[in-house]
Amino acid sequence: MDLALRKLGLTKQDVDLGYGLIPLDPDKGSYGMRVTPEAAAKLADEGHDFEGPWSDPRIEPFGPPR
Repeated sequence: MDLALRKLGLTKQDVDLGYGLIPLDPDKGSYGMRVTPEAAAKLADEGHDFEGPWSDPRIEPFGPPR
């Protein structure tokens, strides 16, 4: 995570550390992380290659517990 933050010029406050760095396709160097809207805008302005944003709905049980 620290290396990714340095390469992207982000701080720990810019990302969700609990979500972590998720390997999408490590052989191609493709990873995912959850960032703040401000960090995403900064990355876009700097021309970084990224995709998103995507919805991230809370996953909860459907109906009452059994």
